[in-house]
Amino acid sequence: MKQLTPREIVSELDKYIISQKDAKRSVAIALRNRWRRQQVPEDLRDEIAPKNIILIGPTGVGKTEIARRLARLANSPFLKIEASKFTEVGYVGRDVESMIRDLTELAVNMVRSDEQEAVKTKAQRIAEERMLDILLPPKREPETSKDTEGEEKTLELVRKNVTDTPSTREKIRKMLHEGKLDNRYVDLEVAERSMPVVEIFSSVGLEEMDINLKDMFGSMFPKRTKKRKVKVPEALEILTQEEAQRLVDMDKVVKKAIGKVEQTGIIFLDEIDKISGREGTHGPDVSREGVQRDLLPIVEGSTVTTKYGMVKTDHILFIASGAFHASKPSDLVPELQGRFPIRVELKSLGKEDFVRILTEPKNALVLQYKALLKTEGIDLVFKDDAISALAEIATEVNERTENIGARRLHTVIERLLDEILFHAPELSEQQIIIDAGYVYEKLKDIKDDEDLSRYIL
Repeated sequence: MKQLTPREIVSELDKYIISQKDAKRSVAIALRNRWRRQQVPEDLRDEIAPKNIILIGPTGVGKTEIARRLARLANSPFLKIEASKFTEVGYVGRDVESMIRDLTELAVNMVRSDEQEAVKTKAQRIAEERMLDILLPPKREPETSKDTEGEEKTLELVRKNVTDTPSTREKIRKMLHEGKLDNRYVDLEVAERSMPVVEIFSSVGLEEMDINLKDMFGSMFPKRTKKRKVKVPEALEILTQEEAQRLVDMDKVVKKAIGKVEQTGIIFLDEIDKISGREGTHGPDVSREGVQRDLLPIVEGSTVTTKYGMVKTDHILFIASGAFHASKPSDLVPELQGRFPIRVELKSLGKEDFVRILTEPKNALVLQYKALLKTEGIDLVFKDDAISALAEIATEVNERTENIGARRLHTVIERLLDEILFHAPELSEQQIIIDAGYVYEKLKDIKDDEDLSRYIL
């Protein structure tokens, strides 16, 4: 994060997300503040609490996409989770503390992966020696009579080591480096996973119980191995991974991972509006306010027990998002509102935004479909008026039916290219040009018939 200034973070987000400057600025500042806090003197560092954010806006305007792209920019443990998954303690379902356990697991995997990468060169050297042992097993000595047990056998061993084995071993090493043994198969013993992974959901947050059971049984029973016949390159890869795991100090990894979670962890709470209390609701309600009350200590700062140890949540950054169609942020319990001081409203998208979404981002929809049809030898060309027509139709359908934002473009373009995508394998290599006339012709009936557009688009 040292290299990325708020302006650079916004610039990176601009490559994938159209519009929503306020939201991008807020997450960019929050992300940069994580780094700034690390530079502050230690006595003041603990006093600086993260400024949590709520992103408010209709569906399909880029809230979740901001989270996804943020995860790639932040070299920090990052977890995106739906708030609607949680239930109040006392109900069967996921306990809110489980998100901290998930975040810690992610951090441990991330740090372990980094540590293994750091020792990869050493692991490759050890794996190569093991591979040479498999390709050139040490020769068994002929049994000598008990009378001449001592000297003769020792001399024989010395003679063989000096002459035959090193030269043969080096020849095989050279062949290995040159790739001459790549098609050769070897027998390799690999660890076998004997226990199925079963996750236990319970009413009092004991979902950690399955982890403890696995750990307990894992240490009671010896690890089972099975023999596999694999090619030399694959065998080398397996041996390198095994050696890298052995070289990594897991106590150091866990300590570092917990530090990462506590100091730079980010949790994106999607659909937070689904747990806000709504007036006038009838029927059973899996206590939305209860979930908020359970969430409050986690966001405020508490200590959560994980299988790796205790994790403090005081400095984890929480970014929440919600459409707030049927409720509003003020429907959240006041204490929780206070823990999200930064509110950002994302605006609805119009025709101009849709035109940009179809063409500008690095992963633009038009580019995706061009690439897909290129695999069949078809060169798909979208004229500018076709892009404009698609954006216009998507905007109209959003206005007449439910406004699902940019997601409407997926339904419209999929319906438009339905026939081409179906017949593509049978068509010879050719160029297909999509213009406004083709768009209106294919979508006219659906666009004009409100009932049809409601169900099909």
